[in-house]
Amino acid sequence: MRETEGYLSAFIGTYTEPILFGTGAVLQGKGKGIYWLTLDLRDGSLKLEGVTEQVRNPSYLAVSSNRSFLYAVNELKEYEGKKSGSVTAFRIDWAQKRLLFINRQPSLGTDPCHVTLNNAGTYLFVSNFMSGSVSVFPIQSDGSLGEPTDFIQHQGSSLDPIRQTGPHAHSLTLDPSERFAFVPDLGIDQVVIYSFDRKKGKLFPAPTPHCPVTKGAGPRHFEFHPSRRFAFLINELASTLSMYEYNEKNGSLVLKQTVSTIPEGYAGANTCADLHVHPSGRFVYGSNRGHDSIVVFRVDEQKGSLEYVCHQSTLGKTPRNFAVDPTGNYLVVANQDSDTIVTFSIDTKDGRLAEAISIEIPTPVCVKLVEYLCG
Repeated sequence: MRETEGYLSAFIGTYTEPILFGTGAVLQGKGKGIYWLTLDLRDGSLKLEGVTEQVRNPSYLAVSSNRSFLYAVNELKEYEGKKSGSVTAFRIDWAQKRLLFINRQPSLGTDPCHVTLNNAGTYLFVSNFMSGSVSVFPIQSDGSLGEPTDFIQHQGSSLDPIRQTGPHAHSLTLDPSERFAFVPDLGIDQVVIYSFDRKKGKLFPAPTPHCPVTKGAGPRHFEFHPSRRFAFLINELASTLSMYEYNEKNGSLVLKQTVSTIPEGYAGANTCADLHVHPSGRFVYGSNRGHDSIVVFRVDEQKGSLEYVCHQSTLGKTPRNFAVDPTGNYLVVANQDSDTIVTFSIDTKDGRLAEAISIEIPTPVCVKLVEYLCG
């Protein structure tokens, strides 16, 4: 048996310096960079392996499907004297458990908050939150980022006089066929839908170019069900989660249901952050910042609906991001404002969570779980 069996790598993105959010609040980032942890699948325990330092505000991470490269946005308002953040490429040195810098490109917009790759690892997509734009970069054979192949600036606004005065692209998700790309824009209350030309690395308006969202909802993250029949959207400002029926022929979405992510009667402030579907497709999880919980829903595929299961305290403050491991047995959450990563075990029968263990990491905001690559 290989010594890496039964273990996953957990890459943790952090805020390393002060950052001004769209709410007007300033967060004092205390992280040192990108942390490398090992998750023990026997008991959910976490072990710190090392830190890649001198990486500014690596607030969201993506790993190539061949597990050779890691990419991080640098959530900044200025880079090399221009109004832009940046995105950084690293080679993953599995033997030494370290990240080796390859190169960096300007993200072409301010405060990049999300990065993702196509499955072949030939293109990288960056969502620039504050300026409300999307950039596409080619990935070379050595993992380096080339000059951008596309840049799209969103336009518009919506109801909230503070959070929605302009566009705020929050993430990009490719559908399983990678023919379409879905960009929840918090500022304009739309999921903007693009057709993706994988030969040219360009995005074009899809046959149905957008999916309207309830005014003031503030869409943030989007994820597909394993069956490909459904997709889910979490809305930051309204604290809601929506289920859609998906037409993979033309990329269109039909709303099936929208549910609240917070308990009835809860009167405190709350904003949603992250969303993930259990590998079995039976459960959907969403994070609440303010209520500081993970909400659990059961997915009824026959009815195309969600059934509430429970809320689980994250045992910390401001659960910004979380991940479900590929086995479906653990959920790992980053509590931004209490400086903790907490692992919960998942009851695969009903989706409920139980605490396993926690570890202190300063200002954690992203969790990426990756199987070890054995040389």
